[in-house]
Amino acid sequence: MASEALYRKWRSQTFDELVGQEHVVQTLRHAIQTGRIGHAYLFTGPRGVGKTTMARLLAKAVNCEAPLEQRPCDQCSMCRAISEGRAVDIIEMDAASHTSVDDAREIIERVQFRPTLARTKVYVIDEVHMLSTAAFNALLKTLEEPPAHALFILATTEVHKIPETILSRCQRFTFTRHSVSNIAAHLDHIATTEGLALEAGVADRIARAATGSMRDAISILDQLMAGSDGMLSLAQTQELLGATDSGKVAALLDALINTDLQTVLQVVNAVADEGAGIPPEILEQVMEPFF
Repeated sequence: MASEALYRKWRSQTFDELVGQEHVVQTLRHAIQTGRIGHAYLFTGPRGVGKTTMARLLAKAVNCEAPLEQRPCDQCSMCRAISEGRAVDIIEMDAASHTSVDDAREIIERVQFRPTLARTKVYVIDEVHMLSTAAFNALLKTLEEPPAHALFILATTEVHKIPETILSRCQRFTFTRHSVSNIAAHLDHIATTEGLALEAGVADRIARAATGSMRDAISILDQLMAGSDGMLSLAQTQELLGATDSGKVAALLDALINTDLQTVLQVVNAVADEGAGIPPEILEQVMEPFF
């Protein structure tokens, strides 16, 4: 039996567990506590920064049975059902594989029925920019005036592909990339909890390779854990990531500063021989000290 992926195991189940995106958490918490939940939300931003996780947290919060200030509690029956994927009133749809107008019409027809167990029927449509023009047009009226028992949460990595008519009907939240320090700290926490020791610099190296995506960072850690014996070294990490060691990067910087073409070529050749010599990776590491 396959083990559960680390990024799924560590998916945040409450607002307090969520790393980053404080501006979104603060606004949604206030909306929940004051009873001012919108009928349609649009979450935009790069991949792996928490859009779908936030959508599930909001779905839990609007159906949670705990006092307002504690929602989502992740303890009540509705929260647990949503966390475990058993809640029939929380419908998640990947627009990349449901792009047609018929898919949109099916949503429109089903949304009219009241939820079975939950207070609010929630539709989470991921990668919503993949919907066809006809599908977007079909959804317009429903997004503008959905039934009182329905909530739409749309998520996309390419907001520029969303029609203005859709944008104007949603409350929009822009998710930002995670900082290297936030990712590294979270990786250290996960590793400690999972019984894995990280050599100094490993979490930081993974965080930089993930380019702001927490999901990518946790997936890299998961891959590294599979081949470790309880201790993860920086050398192992660099080998997997195809990263160049800091000594070669420093030598390359010195050669560039001194316009020493021969040394530049020697270092680049040495890196290429190690199989890590792709120009974008070298350039990224050379530029790191300046940012």
